[in-house]
Amino acid sequence: MGAFVSTERRIHPAVRGAVLLGLLYLFLVGIQLLSATFKGLGKEQAEALIQGISNPFAGLAVGILATVLVQSSSVTTAFVVGIVTVGELTPEAISAYVPVIMGANIGTTVTNTLVSMGHMRRSAEFRRAFAGATVHDFFNLICVAIFLPIEIMTGVLGKSAVWLVNAMQLNTGVEYKSPIKSAVKAGAKEIQGWLGEGGLGATGNWFAALSVVAAIALLMTALVWITRNMRVLMAGRIEQTLNRALEKSGLLGILLGVLITVSVQSSSITTSLLIPMFGAGLLRLDAGFPILLGANIGTTVTALLAAVVKGPAGLAIAIVHLLFNLGGTLLFFPFKKMRSIPIYLARRLAFTAQRRRIWVLVYVVGAFVVGPLLGILLFR
Repeated sequence: MGAFVSTERRIHPAVRGAVLLGLLYLFLVGIQLLSATFKGLGKEQAEALIQGISNPFAGLAVGILATVLVQSSSVTTAFVVGIVTVGELTPEAISAYVPVIMGANIGTTVTNTLVSMGHMRRSAEFRRAFAGATVHDFFNLICVAIFLPIEIMTGVLGKSAVWLVNAMQLNTGVEYKSPIKSAVKAGAKEIQGWLGEGGLGATGNWFAALSVVAAIALLMTALVWITRNMRVLMAGRIEQTLNRALEKSGLLGILLGVLITVSVQSSSITTSLLIPMFGAGLLRLDAGFPILLGANIGTTVTALLAAVVKGPAGLAIAIVHLLFNLGGTLLFFPFKKMRSIPIYLARRLAFTAQRRRIWVLVYVVGAFVVGPLLGILLFR
C-alpha cells in the first residue's frame, strides 16, 4: 500500500491536474445525464403539479416534488414563469407562487445529497460528505421556516418584486449561454445517442433505465478518482491555505460560489463539486458553507438575465428567487451563531447516518418524496 501511495505521489502535478479536469468533466456529464433523464420522465408531471395552486403549503410541497422530478430549480421556475405570464402583474398573483420558488430551493439540493452516497463504502469519508450535502438542505429548510410565514402574512417578497419590476421598466434582455454547460450537455447527449439509436437501440423505459445506470456508474467512478487525486494534489499547504482563506473571508467563498454557479448555470453542479472535497477532508464544513450561500445567489443570475425578455411577470418571479436567497444569506452569513445552526444539524444527521445507514434512505425519501406528497394531499 505504501509503495502504491508513493507511486501516486511521483506523478507530475501538471499531469494529475489534467487528469483531474478530465474526471471533473465526466462527473459533470454524469450529473447532466441523470438530470436530463429525470427531466424527460417528470417534466409533464411537474408542470401539472404546479398548475392550479391556491394553498401556500401545497405550493411549497409542489415546488419540492416538481424540482425533485426534473432535477432543476431553473426548470421549476420556468414552469412558474409560464403560468404567471398569462396573468396580470400584481403582488397577489406573484405571491401565490412564492412558496413554489421556496420549495424549488429545497428540492434542488437532492442532487448533492445523492452524490454524497458515492462515499458510503468509507465510513468517515461518507460522514463528512453527507454533512457537506445536507448542510445546504438545512439552510434552505430554516430559511423557508422563517420566510414563508412572513410572506403569507405580509406578501413582502411578491410586493417587493412587483415594485422593482415597475421601477426598472426594462424591455430588453441578455441571454447568457455557458460554454461549460454546452460542453457538458454535448457529452451527455453523446452517451444518450450511444444508448439509443447509436448503440444499444434502447427505447422508452429501457432507455431511461439505461441512462440512469450509466449516469450513476459515471458519477461513482469519477467520484472515487476525483477524491483520490484531490487528496494528493491538495495535501498539506494547499489544503491549509484554502481553508484559511475561506475562513478568513467568507465573502470570498460567497463570490466563488456565485462565479462558479453563473459559469456552469447550475447550483446543483457547484454544490455537488464540493462533496468530494468535503468527503476527502480537504474542505472543512464551516469554510465551505459560504460557497453554498454563493451558489444559492448565483443560480438566480441566469434566470434574471433571461427573464427580462420574458415579460414583467417572469422577471418578477426571478426577482422573488433572488430576494429570497439574498435574504437567507443576510440572515445567516453575518452571524456566527446563525451559521452554526445548519452546520450543527448537518453534522448530527451525518453521525446518525454513519452509524445506521438506513437513516440515509429515511431522510432522502421522507424529505424529498413522502413529505411533499403528504403536503400536496393535505393542503391542495
